Amino acid sequence: MDLKWVIEDDFDKEDVYRLAAELNVPAIIAQILQRRGIKDKDAARKFFHPALDQLYNPFLLRDMDKAVDRLRRALLSDEKILIYGDYDVDGITSVSFLYLLLKELGAHVTYYIPNRQAEGYGLSDQGIEEAKKRQVDLIVTVDCGITGHAEIQMAQTAGIDVIVTDHHEPGPTLPTAVAVVDPKRRDCEYPFKQLAGVGVAYKLAQGLMQRMGIDTSILENFIELVAIGTSADIVPIIDENRIFVKTGLTALNNSENVGLKALIRAAGQQGREIGTGQIVFIIAPRINAVGRMGDAQRAVELLTTRDECEAERIAGILERENQHRKNVDEEAFNEAIQQTEQRFADNSKASSIILHKEGWHTGVIGIVASRVVEKYYRPTILISVDDGIGKGSARSVPGFDLYESLKQCEDLFIGFGGHKYAAGLTIAEENIETFKQRFEAIAEHDLTQEHLVPKLYIEAQIRLGEIDEKFIKLLKMFAPFGPQNMRPVFVSRNLQIVGSPTVVGKNHLKFKVRQDDKVYDVIAFNMGELLYRLTPGESNLDMAYVIEENVFMGRRSIQLRAKDIR
Repeated sequence: MDLKWVIEDDFDKEDVYRLAAELNVPAIIAQILQRRGIKDKDAARKFFHPALDQLYNPFLLRDMDKAVDRLRRALLSDEKILIYGDYDVDGITSVSFLYLLLKELGAHVTYYIPNRQAEGYGLSDQGIEEAKKRQVDLIVTVDCGITGHAEIQMAQTAGIDVIVTDHHEPGPTLPTAVAVVDPKRRDCEYPFKQLAGVGVAYKLAQGLMQRMGIDTSILENFIELVAIGTSADIVPIIDENRIFVKTGLTALNNSENVGLKALIRAAGQQGREIGTGQIVFIIAPRINAVGRMGDAQRAVELLTTRDECEAERIAGILERENQHRKNVDEEAFNEAIQQTEQRFADNSKASSIILHKEGWHTGVIGIVASRVVEKYYRPTILISVDDGIGKGSARSVPGFDLYESLKQCEDLFIGFGGHKYAAGLTIAEENIETFKQRFEAIAEHDLTQEHLVPKLYIEAQIRLGEIDEKFIKLLKMFAPFGPQNMRPVFVSRNLQIVGSPTVVGKNHLKFKVRQDDKVYDVIAFNMGELLYRLTPGESNLDMAYVIEENVFMGRRSIQLRAKDIR
């Protein structure tokens, strides 16, 4: 599918030149900063040098004082505390972070993560029963709990207090917990609303340390877990999230956590620099895999163990589970493609894709839905049916609010939840066809043809001669990259193709380009079919790309990674 190039030129040139002079940087760097909301020297300093002492006061979060006081009492009275988390990377790192910290403080603490297949997302009756069996006095939820009304009442009836820490959208009413800490509460005036679940857990820990008069630097011992959970949850890498990820990546690349070291070795990343890309595409899928395919508690065991042999054993399990997940994922994706092609054969103008099948693994349908969106660029929902009940995962495209659209079909569901771009639902099988028709009508009404064309946003047009050592150094300071701070994409025009382009690996293009007496290597992943656009010797190539450092055999070089070529 062809991309529409959008060169972002909505900036004030006068402000850009002023900022460039103030910072002594090229105008293009000032332009990129301005687009990220950075207008002066002080804001630039904080952006380029994020630090934990820039974090907000945790007590600005609604109910933080109640949560800290109850947790402090549990610690001082040696009560039994259970940390209850979600089975994705954010939940697993949240549980591991809080468990390790409370252990360090001498707490009587245990943890629980629900089984994805048997219990589904969030607090479950089975989880509360387990808490009763373990004679728990206090449950602290992480990355879940904001909609767990019935389960929290069940715990309270059993004499168990509950503190909720979450970052998902609350419903119309809040659960009746001792404290509900969620920056997305409508009555919460916290200055940053986009924390991941592990970020909220960190704020609870920060508040506890302050209230107990303990040096908060102890939290730095576990900051790499906060970086992993935040990066993996695809929240905006700005404000406090940027601080967590930047600080945490430094720690991760020098980590003494035996589980993380074993995981990095098993993934073949030992000795390589770990950034957000390595977390999202290499580390996170392995942590996620055990939750998708079975018991997520094994990932917590890995991240909290101090036994190197145990760490190696569990890391091996994660590696095997991830490979199994890939195989199941590929099979489901191929079946989804067949169904989609049939759907488009019946209705070539369809604005949405809803597919259902008996027996699809619920642990992979979210990943497959994302891949279908990448291929067809339509809001997509995959539903796995078992014994008359469908469990679905939904993914969207920019400009289409999944949550609000699903809300209009709420009467057809057993339950649903999520946000603008990702959601989950449970539906009786007999309602699926009605749901397909109603959702398609909503999508057709809300989406224009413009929405259904994938866009490539380009920061600026530059010449290869502008890429020098200072430019590269400044670009590196924009890291860590992620939503709302993506790696800058540039376009250069009329590039000359040097030598003979080749297709390497699994359909990747490799070639060289020249302009202004500068020659750079280019890699274009999954673009082998565009080889015909490259004519050796011709100076007629327009290319959108990101600039990266490539490390091979200990040697660093600049490489351009093509996003599109014309």
